[in-house]
Amino acid sequence: MTHDIQGAVFDIDGTLLNNMPFHEEAFNTFAAVHGLPQLTPETRKWMDGKRNRDIFPRLFSRDDMTLEESEALSEQKESLYRELSKGRLSSLAGLDRLLDLLEARGVRIAFATSAPKANVEHTLAELGLDHRLGLVARSDELPRGKPFPDVFLEAARLIEALPEHCLAFEDAPAGIVAARAAGMTTIGVSTSYPREILAQTDPPPHAVIADYDQFLSERGAWLTAPPHAAPKDTASARTHSGTEASLSE
Repeated sequence: MTHDIQGAVFDIDGTLLNNMPFHEEAFNTFAAVHGLPQLTPETRKWMDGKRNRDIFPRLFSRDDMTLEESEALSEQKESLYRELSKGRLSSLAGLDRLLDLLEARGVRIAFATSAPKANVEHTLAELGLDHRLGLVARSDELPRGKPFPDVFLEAARLIEALPEHCLAFEDAPAGIVAARAAGMTTIGVSTSYPREILAQTDPPPHAVIADYDQFLSERGAWLTAPPHAAPKDTASARTHSGTEASLSE
């Protein structure tokens, strides 16, 4: 059975925008201060998409690191990101058009992120999306971070949508795994990793896009259907939970 889409859940960093170069620069400055190695692709593979409280104990080889210590280190690094990126952020091509179309079709929108509150406020304000702050699920407020599904399930709860009726947009493998585990039809965004890497995620995303113009061009025909009916000329992408959400080929 094919369902219409009730909600769209977006990760923030690397998904709404390509801000990862600013995060990388901030991390390398932070690392130099603390005598840590500079960021490498291997390090990013296990870091990206995760909460700082889950990253820093491993990064510093400190299993005994307290939450207070982790939060202090997090603020050091993230304040650098906010300083570096101020006035320099812009959304991926097609994002504003997609958000407008989703709202026009009655599709509810939320965000699911591992970013701390100050970063969320900064980044959404830079993109002109700060009016949506009430619809942000943050994994640092939940028991488990990505790759567990908690933050995507919380985002679905915020917009009162069933997860299996939601699209999820993610740039990081850990986030893709989390969205799939939540039962959402998952779209990989290839800002941080090439399509080939995202396609190797286990389980993989249902589709990979470079930006939202591509999504609208290749997989957006369902937006022209009546709000409560899937278009007849669409294919279905099966979600991790076994239900289906309508997406055009």
